[in-house]
Amino acid sequence: MRKSFQSAAKTIRNLMSRKGVVFSVIFLGALSFLAIFADILGFDYLTQNLIESLQPPSAEYWFGTDELGRDILSRVVYGTRTSLVTSAGAVTIAAVLGVPIGLVAGFFGGWRDAVLMRVVDVMLALPAILFAMALIAILGKGQMAAMIAVGITGIPSFARITRAQVLSLRNRDFVTAVEAFGGSATYSMFRTILPNSWSPIVVQAIVLASVAILLEAALSFLGMGVAPPTPSWGEMLRTGKSYLYEAPYYAVLPGIILTLTILSFDTIGRAMTDFLEGRHELGDHSSVDAESEK
Repeated sequence: MRKSFQSAAKTIRNLMSRKGVVFSVIFLGALSFLAIFADILGFDYLTQNLIESLQPPSAEYWFGTDELGRDILSRVVYGTRTSLVTSAGAVTIAAVLGVPIGLVAGFFGGWRDAVLMRVVDVMLALPAILFAMALIAILGKGQMAAMIAVGITGIPSFARITRAQVLSLRNRDFVTAVEAFGGSATYSMFRTILPNSWSPIVVQAIVLASVAILLEAALSFLGMGVAPPTPSWGEMLRTGKSYLYEAPYYAVLPGIILTLTILSFDTIGRAMTDFLEGRHELGDHSSVDAESEK
């Protein structure tokens, strides 16, 4: 346990030594803080004031107001809550369903692997946005429907990554030893292989979070996401484009927040990927050196 904490602390120190990661963590942390405590901080996204409609950014309205006189900054903050909750739920759904699929396919192989991976290939062949739109047409509009639709589109990526990890670990000595001592297939998959496969799965979760936020915004932009009056960044972009010339800040400022959020998740995911790949290469070189000494 202590060794695991030390390894995690070393990974965090390595990642935080990169300026891009530091900025991303600070930005996402500040955004999450505002979204969580929006009610306490006094943000109001519902109050309308038609006299103050389409006001430019000012000391009173930092991001200006929309066509109904509502504070755009407040709507961006509550839109952050919508995006993060939808993204977290979608990643959870994708991981809970995709990881076991990859475990079973990689561990047992044979017809199970062939059937499961063909299903995954079919899901990958369909464009994510069209697949999500088809699911929402069945489930109906709403945040829960968007969460489920986006989550299902992320299942293939978790299944393929988990399967690749299982195939690389399936015949390792520690797995063979567990089976030799009578360990069941379930024990070997979930207690032996899975704990040694978490690194790429966590990276995939972070990367998928950015994809989920973008996909949710795209669905809302097309009018198939979260239903009004619940704020959504995509819905704000869709409405703001009608006022692009007289009030460009209406669409531009939420668009900037959306872009920075996606880039922040992507930056953290890429940094973790680079670090894990470097550690893997170092491990491979150490193994080669050990074999040479023998």
